[in-house]
Amino acid sequence: MTDEKLQKVIAAAGLCSRREAERAIEAGEVTVNGRTAHLGERVKVGDKVVWRGETLVVPKSARAEVRVLLYNKPEGEICSRNDPEGRPTVFDALPHLRNGRWVSVGRLDFNTSGLLLFTNDGELANKLMHPSSEIDREYQVRVQGEVDDEVLERLCAGVLLDDGVARFTSVKRGGSGGGSNSWFSCVIMEGRNREVRRLWESQELRVSRLKRVRYGPILIPSFVKPGQWLELGERDVAELFRRAGLEPPPKRRFRPEEAGAQERHIKKLRAASGRQVRKNPTPSRKTKPQR
Repeated sequence: MTDEKLQKVIAAAGLCSRREAERAIEAGEVTVNGRTAHLGERVKVGDKVVWRGETLVVPKSARAEVRVLLYNKPEGEICSRNDPEGRPTVFDALPHLRNGRWVSVGRLDFNTSGLLLFTNDGELANKLMHPSSEIDREYQVRVQGEVDDEVLERLCAGVLLDDGVARFTSVKRGGSGGGSNSWFSCVIMEGRNREVRRLWESQELRVSRLKRVRYGPILIPSFVKPGQWLELGERDVAELFRRAGLEPPPKRRFRPEEAGAQERHIKKLRAASGRQVRKNPTPSRKTKPQR
């Protein structure tokens, strides 16, 4: 890399989205090598960038070290970095980054479990969350109450919520949850706050369990238990970039200590799951998203 736009380097480091970086530069909140930066400025390898108190040394490539983690979130964790009430956060269990920070691709509320993606590439995270990318999310939900076919038809046709019309692109019945509880698999194309719960509640039904099992092409492997994470392989990362409408990053070159740490982590997952998995596991994926 000879030079890159400053806002692109900040976003690629996972510090924020490119748009937010531009606003911070305009507000005088970014310095380059000790002086206040200006919008449109370009930086080169080795330049020292400070964004709102966080320091970044410009790498050889804005995307030389793109990483993506899959995390199986348990209930009882929040998706904020810090909580005034002292509750555990999803960031507590993630591995340390040498440069930049982990950015959550969307959120799950306190009582929702399942798949969360994290990346150190802010632009990728922003694109994956944006409605224009049309990334589908699949949930397993346990509903309390009587659910007939008319209810399912309304949920797929569209329901007016406080923030606009919402709908599922697919709802399939699962097994009985005992008593008045039933399981369903539902797919949604957006990530509005508590949208899945609010859709079911609009039909005077109560959601007693909610778990996200898929985000676009990525599913939770059976050996990754709640509270555990797995780093995605090159093919899965490239597929996420393509689904986000971005050019896939160059192949990541692992340092010996990183390769060893990754192998030890996979062995730890194997032992915890009590199952034998292939040496270099990657999550399953579907070639075509559900619409």
